[in-house]
Amino acid sequence: MSSESNDEGPIGEDARIDALEQRLKAAREREGERNRPVKTEADANYRLGNRILGELVGGLVGGAFIGWVIDQFAGTKPWGLLVMLFMGVVVAFRNIIRISSRPPQ
Repeated sequence: MSSESNDEGPIGEDARIDALEQRLKAAREREGERNRPVKTEADANYRLGNRILGELVGGLVGGAFIGWVIDQFAGTKPWGLLVMLFMGVVVAFRNIIRISSRPPQ
């Protein structure tokens, strides 16, 4: 066992490794910048359309379900279903009008 003292320092302090690490870091930054998702107006419009569709379908389905439940317990077939379906449509259109009247973000 020889205990030679090396003037170069510990392993990993080589100039080539430092240069390689710098190039890898720069390449990762360029790749991250290149692959960053870009938010476009089309994406925002697509999300808004999906939200409006969800409000409309949710209002119809929710109103119909609540009306059906009322009919089952109260025995008022088909009036509970019809009234609550109409209320679901009204609520859905109210929400759609509220969403569409907001200024774009």
